[in-house]
Amino acid sequence: MQPKPNIVNLPVYQPGKPVEEVQRELGLTEVIKLASNENPFGASPKAKEAIQRELANISVYPDGGAVELTKAVARFHNVNPDQVLFGAGLDEMIALITRAYLRPGDETVMADSTFPQYRHNAVIENATVIEVPLKDGTHDLPAMLEKITPKTRIVWICNPNNPTGTMVKKAELETFLARVPSGVMVVLDEAYFEYVTDPDYPNGLDYLKQYPNLLVLRTFSKIYGLASLRIGYAIGDPAVLRSINQVRGPFNTSRFAQAAALAALEDQDFIARCRAANREGIAQLQEAFARMGLDFFPSHGNFVLVDTGRPAHAVFEALLRKGVIVRPGHRGYPNHVRITVGSREENAKVIAALEEVLQEVKV
Repeated sequence: MQPKPNIVNLPVYQPGKPVEEVQRELGLTEVIKLASNENPFGASPKAKEAIQRELANISVYPDGGAVELTKAVARFHNVNPDQVLFGAGLDEMIALITRAYLRPGDETVMADSTFPQYRHNAVIENATVIEVPLKDGTHDLPAMLEKITPKTRIVWICNPNNPTGTMVKKAELETFLARVPSGVMVVLDEAYFEYVTDPDYPNGLDYLKQYPNLLVLRTFSKIYGLASLRIGYAIGDPAVLRSINQVRGPFNTSRFAQAAALAALEDQDFIARCRAANREGIAQLQEAFARMGLDFFPSHGNFVLVDTGRPAHAVFEALLRKGVIVRPGHRGYPNHVRITVGSREENAKVIAALEEVLQEVKV
C-alpha cells in the first residue's frame, strides 16, 4: 500500500520531550518542562471539580455539538451560538479548516516561521504553500498581501506568533483586512490572546461583523490550563462554520473537556492571576537574558524566543542534562531556543542553568 505522494516527505510533529522520558533517560529526579507553552499554574480548581463530577458519566458519549459550552462561549464573547464551533484543540480545528476549504492546487499564504500545523495540514490537502519571511520576527502583512493571487484560499496569521512571541498591531491588521479580497479566508490564530496586555493588540472578534471572511481561533489549552483535554474553538461567519462542521467527526470533544472548559470559563479571577504572573515571568526572563547579553524577541505570549549565540540543539541537550526541557529547532532561527514562562522558581532555575550552559557550549 502506497500513501498519497504529497505526504511521503511530510515530517511528523515532534512535541516537547515529556518529563518522565527525560527522568528515565538521564536518571534525573527533578526535571522542569518549559518547552510546550503550558500553564505552569495548572487549571482552575473549578475545572478540576467539574471533571470529578463528570466521572459518573464516563460510559456515556459526549454532547456531539457541545451545545451548553457553545452557548456559554457565545455569551462570553457576545456572539451568536451559530458563530462558534469546537474542535479537539486548535490542531484539529486547523485540520478541519483545510479539509473543508483547501483543494489540490489551491494556494495558502503563511509566515515562514510560525505554527507548523498550518503548513502540515495544507500539504496533506495537496495545496500549494506560499511562505513569507517574518520581518523582525513579526508577520510582514504587506508582503503577505502581495502574495495573494486568484488561487489563494486561506491566509494564516498567528497573533501573537508562535515561536517568536511578536504581535501584529491593530492598525496593521485593519489595513490588511481592508485589502484582502472577500473570497480569501483570513484565519487569525489567537491561541495566546488571554496573555496579551499591550493596548495596541487587536481583538479579532471586533472585526467579524465587517469581514465575513475572517475566522478567529481560540483555545482552552494555554492560559486555561486544559491542554491535555484538547479543546479549542473557532468563531466566525455561520456559513463558514457550517462548512467546517460538515467535515467534523462525531463526538470530537470529550465530556471531560466540555465540562472543564465550561467551569474554567467562569473562573476569570484565575485567568487574571495567571496573566499577571506571566507578565512578571516574562520580565524575569527577559531581564536575565539582557544581563547575559543575549538577543530575544519581546514576547506577548507565555514564552520567549532567545538567541543563545550557539547551535540551538547543543544548548537544548546541555540544558536537558541539567533537568531543563526547552524547545529548539525553529525554522530560520538555528541558534534560538523557545522557553516557556514558568513559575518564578522555575524561571530562576532555567536562568541559572542557561548561564552555566553558555560557558559549556562553544559558539
